[in-house]
Amino acid sequence: MSNRKPYVREMTRTWWKDDPFYRFYMVREATILPLIFFTICLTFGLGCLVKGPEAWAGWLSFMSNPIVVVLNILALLGSLFHAQTFFSMMPQVMPIKIKGKKLDKKIIVLAQWAAVAAISLFVLVLV
Repeated sequence: MSNRKPYVREMTRTWWKDDPFYRFYMVREATILPLIFFTICLTFGLGCLVKGPEAWAGWLSFMSNPIVVVLNILALLGSLFHAQTFFSMMPQVMPIKIKGKKLDKKIIVLAQWAAVAAISLFVLVLV
């Protein structure tokens, strides 16, 4: 056996702050935090809806709190940012070919946003 020490690269907790690519990646992944809050709020809202009118009224008053409204707006912005970055990566990850020619990246991204708009409109009409 050799008496040499193996090379161990130092890894700080903030290693990702040094590279803009990783900073952007970490910000993108951090958008899940307000979405977790939003999901928990909706889950409790469904539970309150099942429990009855008093519980539902309490949940509605909680949701009208300005702090909760701001957190829900942050969740919406985080969700839109996450969707935008995902949609912009989609043509690179899965290029679509029609008759042997690659479809333009802008068309793929716009088609995805059109699908989001159509589904949102459909849900809005149902409610």
